[in-house]
Amino acid sequence: MLTSYTVENGHLLVREGPHEVEALRRAVWIDLLTPTPAEERAVQEALRLEIPTREEMQEIESSSRLYKEDDVLFLTAPFLYGVEGGEMGSTAITFVLANSTLVTVRYATPKAFAVFSARCQRTPVMLLGTPDGVMLHIFEQIVDRLADILERIASDMDRASQAAFRTARAKVKASAKDADLKDALITLGQVGEVTTRATETLLGLSRILTFLTAEKAVAVRKENQALIKSLVRDVRSLVEHANFLNGKANFLLDAVLGIINVEQNAIIKTFTVASVALMPPTLIASIYGMNFELMPELKWSFGYPMAVVMMVVSAVLPILYFKRKGWL
Repeated sequence: MLTSYTVENGHLLVREGPHEVEALRRAVWIDLLTPTPAEERAVQEALRLEIPTREEMQEIESSSRLYKEDDVLFLTAPFLYGVEGGEMGSTAITFVLANSTLVTVRYATPKAFAVFSARCQRTPVMLLGTPDGVMLHIFEQIVDRLADILERIASDMDRASQAAFRTARAKVKASAKDADLKDALITLGQVGEVTTRATETLLGLSRILTFLTAEKAVAVRKENQALIKSLVRDVRSLVEHANFLNGKANFLLDAVLGIINVEQNAIIKTFTVASVALMPPTLIASIYGMNFELMPELKWSFGYPMAVVMMVVSAVLPILYFKRKGWL
């Protein structure tokens, strides 16, 4: 889908679908969402630039993601999307920055794009004044969105860790304890996944901003250069916070797995004690269960009670010994 954003006389004009060449050239921002070949050709012919294909956008070499052709910058990075919907993933988005137009090429919709588009409806002059300003404001919205996501998963991780340790200390049913520990493991797994993808997005933004800093003399207008410094600081702080959350998640994951191991060891110890306690009675029962004709106690009237008493005593003695040693 092709969507163009144009500011005329202080009013925002948003057009979707096929465009005339002049309408594309007047647009300050052209957003291509899963573009068709016809839409790509229309933009290329109107702006006289090459739109990268999806395969080119997915290349991981830095020279393929960040480069300059004439006065046009091509900036590609992976961006996190779908955190709320459960279909979380990373998608490559390309920003083509020309002198008069910004073109974004994407195949998914991070929420930051939808929020920024809604903000443009309210303050089009401030947000859509220049193509480099549009791009930097989009980056700003993405960083704000990532900060909100990291704050939320930090709260989720704290709740999961408190529930896990509270359950470990409480005397509750094994089924309830297992359910709480399972929830904690699932939450910590989600935290690790989100922080990893958020860090990937932040590192991609950091590379773009570094490239822009080197090219800002010709690519970024003077009034927008302060935004780059602010974004660099914000991205750096979020990377550090994401690394902290990832380390904390790994620590809590080890702790929860340790709690599970302790619970499993207690169960295994119970079975071990039961098997050791039942070995002597089993031996006695096996001896007197043999069908030999000449057995001294076979016709003895007290033979059966004596065998039962011996089996009980031989089962109790190991249990008393284990308790004396503190193993129970």
